[in-house]
Amino acid sequence: MILSAQTSPSLVGDIEIQYLHHNQPIYNPNFDPEIIDGLQKTPKTLPARYFYDAKGSQLFEQICQLPEYYPTRTEASILQNCADEIAAITGICEIVELGSGSSTKTRLLLNAYQQLGEAVHYVPIDVSAEILVESAKQLVTEYPTLKVTGLVGTYDEALEQLIETTPPGRLVIFLGSSIGNFTPQACDRFLQEVAQGLQPGDYFLLGIDLQKSPDVLEAAYNDSQGITAAFNLNMLEHLNWRFDGNFDPSLFKHRAIYNKKEHQIEMYLDAQKDHQVSLNSLNLNLDFKAGETIHTEISRKFNWQTLPEYLTQQGLNPIQGWVDEKEWFGLMLINSQKSPLSLPNLTKPL
Repeated sequence: MILSAQTSPSLVGDIEIQYLHHNQPIYNPNFDPEIIDGLQKTPKTLPARYFYDAKGSQLFEQICQLPEYYPTRTEASILQNCADEIAAITGICEIVELGSGSSTKTRLLLNAYQQLGEAVHYVPIDVSAEILVESAKQLVTEYPTLKVTGLVGTYDEALEQLIETTPPGRLVIFLGSSIGNFTPQACDRFLQEVAQGLQPGDYFLLGIDLQKSPDVLEAAYNDSQGITAAFNLNMLEHLNWRFDGNFDPSLFKHRAIYNKKEHQIEMYLDAQKDHQVSLNSLNLNLDFKAGETIHTEISRKFNWQTLPEYLTQQGLNPIQGWVDEKEWFGLMLINSQKSPLSLPNLTKPL
């Protein structure tokens, strides 16, 4: 077993669901200092994990299919071309995915590893137990030799509890440019935790959204069908359910802008008029003024040319990189060895 965790009974087939938080809920219905502190700041903020209740997870899956939302299909096209190469480099290994969701793109990797002729152990990690169960059931149907251990928890919990593997090692994957949701300081800490958790023979596969035209970026987060707006506003419904609240989503409007200076998309919920909100379980009462904002997410965009040096500074060792022909998105493969970095391999588009 790759992690120390509280274990629940197996669900179906070769599936097991575990919890990383040792009887402590990810969402405490009576206390969350991030919610309390964030909603008392100016401007107000909310932690992005509250996007992902069951409805939020479904909405995000819809976002990934939108014509304006290029990251998912672009990353998938890169994986389609390089999955066999990744499997050849790492060999058979345990695959651990941070923020697995429905594991759609991961199937491209599983297909490649399946061709190596040995059974694979897949360890998806997500805050949503519901989506873990559903995706695990589908995966063992599609891949009869696959063993799935779903872990309910956060990235931090997963990285803190990684224990040493025996050969053939593991591949930790972090796709979708979820790393862009971290502030620079949090990103540094996360990557340093990854570096500390990698053992000899382990690998880390990182998906990175790259800097590009603001028009392309803003369209991706302000889609014409309003799915991203619904996803953003659903956070308020999630808070109502978790904390006995009375947010009225109709009193807020979704807004996403590109901050050119910081190279990041910023998502907000803007209050449309003066009103009051209560989160009764948290004993929290809030006054909103018309035009007041709640900052719900950032999505940072990276420079492909300077990324290897940055990763090396965090204690990681990039060994191979792939980008699409437009250079909109990249995949970086990292290992635990301190071998020289070959920059030409990291800058050649597919």
